[in-house]
Amino acid sequence: MNALQRIKIYLQQDPLLQRVARNTGYLFGGNSITMVLSMVQSIFAARLLGIFDFGVLGTITVFATTINRFFSFRMGEVVIKYLGDYLEENRLDRAATIIKTSFLVEAASSILAYLLLVLLSPWAASHLADDPQSARYFIIYGLFILGNFASETSTGILQVDNKFKQQALLTIAQSVLTAGMILAAFFTGGGLMVVLLAYLAGKIVLGLGPFILALRSVNNLVGEGWWHRSSRDLLPPWKDLRTFGLTGNLSATINLVVRDSEVLWVAYFLSPLEVGYYKVALAIINVVLMPINPLISTTFPEISRSVAGRRWEVLRNLLKKITLISAGWTVFTAAVLLFFGRWLIMIYGQEYLPAYPALLILVIGFGTANIFFWNRPLLLALGMPKVPFNVTLTAGLAKVLLAFPLIPRYGYLAEAALITVYFVVSVIIITVIGIKQINFLGRQTNFPGVSPP
Repeated sequence: MNALQRIKIYLQQDPLLQRVARNTGYLFGGNSITMVLSMVQSIFAARLLGIFDFGVLGTITVFATTINRFFSFRMGEVVIKYLGDYLEENRLDRAATIIKTSFLVEAASSILAYLLLVLLSPWAASHLADDPQSARYFIIYGLFILGNFASETSTGILQVDNKFKQQALLTIAQSVLTAGMILAAFFTGGGLMVVLLAYLAGKIVLGLGPFILALRSVNNLVGEGWWHRSSRDLLPPWKDLRTFGLTGNLSATINLVVRDSEVLWVAYFLSPLEVGYYKVALAIINVVLMPINPLISTTFPEISRSVAGRRWEVLRNLLKKITLISAGWTVFTAAVLLFFGRWLIMIYGQEYLPAYPALLILVIGFGTANIFFWNRPLLLALGMPKVPFNVTLTAGLAKVLLAFPLIPRYGYLAEAALITVYFVVSVIIITVIGIKQINFLGRQTNFPGVSPP
């Protein structure tokens, strides 16, 4: 019996893992194609613009994304948590209410986010891009925020409805559009504005597409006329909803400042030249992340269902298996990047080779986060959103404070080292807490008289 046959039998014996694998397969296929196209468009953009303008491009895109996510309340997680519970209990009116509320909150936050971006664009152009005339680029690219007015809610609905194949097709469509526009710009001599418009077009497709699909899913899940059946009285307890939403927003804010804005930190302390190096390292590290991002999307609903049904042994078994899968992929890709990382960077151009040391450092941090990717979703499903918030806040503050003395002195390699230490420390702590909580709840289920320690 060969390895493929053993894997097939293994999946057939576990319907839950089989469903996760199938849904992950859809997103993985889409992400694989997207990754190839993203690398192609990144390479051609880097060669077309040169390292300085490529650094400016990275500053603009990351800044706009950061502003957008600053106003995010992670409504997708809210939808998955509460919609899944209400559908399990067949409380359709409550399901309709949480969907409508999520749509309205996300739309309002998107408008506020774009207004803030417009106000901050002159400052960002002067202090991050080192070019006051580039403010218009920030404002134009930021239009994607308005196009993504309901993307988080829509994605959550599609995940609950197991519409992962449709999500994968949308991801491919936006990548094809963006890559096609950048290739056209490369061969026709386009500049920074054309490349920005290509990224903007792809972002809008990725924002409006899920919304259109989600409207159809909502009708299937809770019935037509759902918008008018909702009522404020049917919302979850305000304290629980506020805690879930605010901790999600604050956690996202911490991630923005600490984890997802490395390019901006490098831009603030250094120059677009170093931003170009760091952006290339991050682009290549996406190879490590490629199959893990789909696993996050597909396992969170399954984790939530297992917790809602108090199926602790099933949950432990799922976590063990998906950890083995993520660890295998992470170790393999880390080895590939170790031996062939320089060659991959050379595709962007020889001038980008200083990105290689940063790439090796980032592999350690992102690899740790990859292997235990389920750490935060697990605690969210367990109703413990404050725990990952407190852990990431503490570790994040330490990282930010160390950035001021270290990055100006040691350059972009210091930023790579700081984010790596942040990942290793915070992920391991959250993972241990989650596992201990599962074990405690499992004992409590078997012995109802057990009280918390």
